[in-house]
Amino acid sequence: MGIHVAPADVWIDPARPVDTALVTHGHADHARGGHGRTVATPETLAIMQLRYGVEADSAVRAAPVAYGETISLPGGVRATFVPAGHVLGSAQILLEHAGERVIVTGDYKRRADPTCPPFEVTPCDVFITEATFGLPVFRHPPIAEEMAKLLSARENDQGRCVLVGAYALGKAQRVIAELRAAGFHDTIWLHGAMERMCRLYEDHGVDLGDLKAVAGVPKAALANGIVICPPSALNDRWSRRLPDPVTAMASGWMRVRQRARQRNVELPLIISDHADWDELTQTIAQVNPAETWITHGREEALLRWCELTQRKARALALVGYEDEDD
Repeated sequence: MGIHVAPADVWIDPARPVDTALVTHGHADHARGGHGRTVATPETLAIMQLRYGVEADSAVRAAPVAYGETISLPGGVRATFVPAGHVLGSAQILLEHAGERVIVTGDYKRRADPTCPPFEVTPCDVFITEATFGLPVFRHPPIAEEMAKLLSARENDQGRCVLVGAYALGKAQRVIAELRAAGFHDTIWLHGAMERMCRLYEDHGVDLGDLKAVAGVPKAALANGIVICPPSALNDRWSRRLPDPVTAMASGWMRVRQRARQRNVELPLIISDHADWDELTQTIAQVNPAETWITHGREEALLRWCELTQRKARALALVGYEDEDD
């Protein structure tokens, strides 16, 4: 259902419509329409307007909160939105009440990302963390290595294109921006489902370079190109109009070979917008809360790590939060 802030009678990332919702970011497992009032960063509200019809331009239905801005809620609760480094507009929410500080992270990562501000370590008494990749096997490689694999595949398979499956919000734009940082400045081709979100990122100051839609482009023009599509389009009829594509998938789950095989992925790219095991444990150590609450993901291993390092922790076992990386 989400996290209920009892003194203020508001919810954080609720799964059903409520009177007042504080939303950490725009992914569908955290953001939904239908709330009486939605409190989020301006970027998240714009994403929610695009995806779910939230009235971002209505002061009654939507309340934008900038990073670092503190707002007052009922019951003497204060809320501050702090960068989470997950996707455009993503925020941790710092709640202060009766001398206690609680941080709800939503989803977050610690790697540099040219499409959003970096995660900010903020001291608190209770730290509520995700654990999507909360197992020691999950250690994400440097993204420069994955970009090099992608560009090498393009060079080595002349006449083919590289078709990259990437989630439409966050992952696709990050892959594009990292390709630009790696020196690739040719046109990047987009599945139609990617266009509006990429344009929204550009409207918020994220430079993605030359992007064009695949629709109507002759097959020959896409040879040696890079095409970005939703993961669901990797092996459907749409992809058959491309020139012998090398199928790639950008996801933290590409660390698991069985997942790559299930999707018929030829080029697994281990690129995640979630913290890996080392980053999860590093973050808890840096924040150094009196207590850590683990909300969703691989809770047991992270809980055990907290116990072994003499840190008080508990698993909340929230349901309804899926991994948009998949």
